[in-house]
Amino acid sequence: MLDKPPHISSNQALQKAKRLFLARKAGHTGTLDPMATGLLPICLGEATKFSSELLSADKCYEATLVLGYSSTTGDAEGEISVARDGQQRDVRDLHFEPGRIEPVLRSLTGAIMQTPPMYSAIKVRGKPLYAYAREGVELPRKPREIHIHDLRMLGLAQNEMRIFVKCSSGTYIRTLGEDIGVALGCGGAYLAALRRVALGDFDISQSHALDDLEEMILSQRDACLLPADRLLHRYPAAVLADGSVGALLHGRKIREIEAGLYRTNEEKDAGLADFSNLEEGQRLRLYDGRNCFLGLGEVTPEMEIAPLRLVTGW
Repeated sequence: MLDKPPHISSNQALQKAKRLFLARKAGHTGTLDPMATGLLPICLGEATKFSSELLSADKCYEATLVLGYSSTTGDAEGEISVARDGQQRDVRDLHFEPGRIEPVLRSLTGAIMQTPPMYSAIKVRGKPLYAYAREGVELPRKPREIHIHDLRMLGLAQNEMRIFVKCSSGTYIRTLGEDIGVALGCGGAYLAALRRVALGDFDISQSHALDDLEEMILSQRDACLLPADRLLHRYPAAVLADGSVGALLHGRKIREIEAGLYRTNEEKDAGLADFSNLEEGQRLRLYDGRNCFLGLGEVTPEMEIAPLRLVTGW
């Protein structure tokens, strides 16, 4: 887990991590804009096979909004101007009472429709929207449903508001910030700072700065890595019978589960098994009798386990 610094892209951070860990393969799970900082999960080696598991996970951010101004990109990297709105005033002189702010934030919580910004990586006719935006072209975009699970103010100083957001994948905090500024009667807002503090069940406390990793020797860096199956914790775990492991690793479907199906790692450690809720399409973390991670499997209509993605080296 990296704590990405500002002013570099996610891919630049990835390449630095790949070099530090002497990895042949590497990938990240969820891009952060160059200005953004915070949690950037990096997958190395065999873990890259499971990197997509975090793409749809909920995310948490801390953000700073500048009220009363707008940006061509929605953030501090664009051209900044005073927001054009009949209600616009010098918001540095405004004093927002919590009783005024809280209803606005509540109105933007839950399932809401959000129109993706032009400065985004969504592709239209094989070309990202930001490429059109840089050419001065604006295209129509369809609003899409997102979920804001939690939205609250962390602080307010003159016209700078700090917020905490827990949201679904696909949420644009820049757009949310603009909507907050409009709803408060400030004409708009732009994103001055953004920090991702959680992604799925991972949080910023588990991350390491690139500068710190550079100061370590390789064995110390390796000790910072989490096991690949940590990406799959939301799936129940199954320990396979010895006779089934070889068949699975050769790509064949299997039927035998030796030590049981476990809904959580705690159940697995306690030896608690439950076979009653297996359904077609259920994904499983698979282990051998020595608790070595084999990969990801899926239950077939015939109630067999088919391999989906397996780790190599067996």
